[in-house]
Amino acid sequence: MRLWIWLAGVMSASLMSGCGSSVNMEQERNSLLAVDREWAQTTKDPDKFMSYLATDAAMYAPGMPVTTGAAAIRKTFTEMSSAPGFSLSWSATKADVSSTGDLGYTVGTYQTTMGGATEKGKYVTIWKKQSGGNWKVSEDIFNADAPSQAPAAEHVMVAAGALKWSDGPPSLPPGAKVAVVSGDPTKAQPFALRAQMPAGYRIQPHWHPTTENVTVLSGTVALGMGEKFDQSAMKDLPAGGYAAMPAEMRHFFMAKTAATIQVHGIGPFAINYVNPADDPRQGK
Repeated sequence: MRLWIWLAGVMSASLMSGCGSSVNMEQERNSLLAVDREWAQTTKDPDKFMSYLATDAAMYAPGMPVTTGAAAIRKTFTEMSSAPGFSLSWSATKADVSSTGDLGYTVGTYQTTMGGATEKGKYVTIWKKQSGGNWKVSEDIFNADAPSQAPAAEHVMVAAGALKWSDGPPSLPPGAKVAVVSGDPTKAQPFALRAQMPAGYRIQPHWHPTTENVTVLSGTVALGMGEKFDQSAMKDLPAGGYAAMPAEMRHFFMAKTAATIQVHGIGPFAINYVNPADDPRQGK
């Protein structure tokens, strides 16, 4: 609402100061509408997407603080667009400009899919004409028409003997065996997997991009929080123990005895090491 009040005030001031202007209003509206539609074709290319934004642009996404500045917006958009299953599309339905032809806005509808959930909504984008004559996004605000639609849950039953065990992924130290219980950990969807580890098995300080929940099925493991492996700071989790690791929380792990754990969360499952030298994928 405040954005609309601000926009109305600026547009009114422009109209008052632009009396007698020779700007072709209809041409400018059509030009701005075309630019918005061009921008909508760049969602698979972060560089092209960012080329339509002013360096001091701001985005007002629902449920999160304002993202200000091209660098911050690029970081957020790159992370979103790299998620498996991500898609974004929008359609401008209206454009208007000030009588001076240097300020305008577009409105329309959008649809985005991420993490297996689809959201539809509407947006208002404020544009400013630059010194070179091209339009750049100054402010972008959008919100959903309704809560995101998550994919329908599936009923899953798996007998222990039906699990197919294999060596752990390259991101884990050698020695672990892994079996997928449900879902596909490589995709943006709910998953559950089990891991068997020998006594003394360690995973150095790392973090996950999504929340991971761990249940100890057998044996005893130990977990610690922080960016340095410190065995004295670890807490034991015997069989039946449970831990929830919020996204990006730095932590480390050790199997104190031979153990089996079950991990469940929303994919894609990934491990990012605090110290890149600890990453088994580095071949060290």
